[in-house]
Amino acid sequence: MYDLVVVGAGPYGLSIAAHAAAAGLRLRVLGRPMATWRDHMPDGMFLTSEPWASPLSDPDGSHTPAAYGAAHDLAAEHGVPLPLDTFTAYGRWFGEQAVPQIEEVTVTSVRPDGDGFHVDTDTGERIAARTVALAVGVMPFVNRPWPLLELPPHLASHSSDHRDLRRFCGQDVTVLGAGQSALETAALLAEQGALPRLVARADRLRWNSPPPPARGRLRALRAPHSALGTGWPNRLWSQAPWAVRRLPAATRVRIAETAPGPAGAWWLRERFEQAVPALLNHRIRAAAAHHDGVRLHLTHAEGGTETLDTQHVVAATGFLPDLGRLRLLVPSVRTTLRTVGGSRAPELSSCFESSWPGLFFAGLLTAPSFGPSMRFVHGAAFTATRLLRGVQRRLGDRRGATTIPRPARDSAPAVQET
Repeated sequence: MYDLVVVGAGPYGLSIAAHAAAAGLRLRVLGRPMATWRDHMPDGMFLTSEPWASPLSDPDGSHTPAAYGAAHDLAAEHGVPLPLDTFTAYGRWFGEQAVPQIEEVTVTSVRPDGDGFHVDTDTGERIAARTVALAVGVMPFVNRPWPLLELPPHLASHSSDHRDLRRFCGQDVTVLGAGQSALETAALLAEQGALPRLVARADRLRWNSPPPPARGRLRALRAPHSALGTGWPNRLWSQAPWAVRRLPAATRVRIAETAPGPAGAWWLRERFEQAVPALLNHRIRAAAAHHDGVRLHLTHAEGGTETLDTQHVVAATGFLPDLGRLRLLVPSVRTTLRTVGGSRAPELSSCFESSWPGLFFAGLLTAPSFGPSMRFVHGAAFTATRLLRGVQRRLGDRRGATTIPRPARDSAPAVQET
């Protein structure tokens, strides 16, 4: 029986595996390395986060984007956006260097078995594990606006459906959303010869400021810079996920849903504004196939309505953490896990363990517990170290390695840390 099975080989799964391997755990890592980044993000994309804020995590911190860049004669500099292809190659290099073995199989089922779990794969193998870490990425949680759900894929899609946007050359395409994904998708469409427009509920588009150079102490104190951007709230979300977890459940859910808020990267603004018209303060009321395209029925924030004809709609509307969509987890577990407030995300311990002993989560599903940092690569380091601590504690409990000592007659009972 294995000590830990890690399901997923993206930034979170690889970071957890690197720490577990270094700790000597008997380990299996299942998944295609960096699959979401390789298959579901468009060519030409850049990371929003700075290179220094995007490292995967290993115990000695030696496998960073800067280390990869130095080894491959590539730049990973402050203020210079990191290309998608470079980051994807870095993640695969990290896996080769820091993780003993990654098996490119698909997990079809995770089910309890006694004090552990059975993990089934598409090869027919059944793996026995004492603990399981689900680092499945974002793809199970694609958020599609309900008016588009009945449209066929050739008329409506999600931004994560596209690696190559050249297929839209010459087409009228409407992109929904106001965050980085929507703004960059629209700009890339224009650069590939499409005729894009943006439709968003927001009353204005927001753009992040360029990363500051070295600043005076007073200015840095007033508006500190962090992995999630400038300002004290972003500093808190990025530096203290443990503090977020101590907030009331309703507050955590609200923070996870709204912070840091939709905005575009500073380096994208000129490319977008010179190429893409934006229709703001509008939301979709209905959508239907019309001739060879889609007719959108829009509602203005002030109450007016209008129709818009387009050849294709791309919903760049993000991802929604929802246990109900995690079909590889058997219903007997999925439907009984404790959740955060009124959300569909699992309530987690300080070490990322769910209410089902031995079952751990990482990535998007943990944002309502630990905050917005879990939606970014930056959260992988905090997750990997804390989660490994929880796995080791759980393994100790099951092996009888950590026992509560019998108190002396004249002493108070010993208390085990939780």
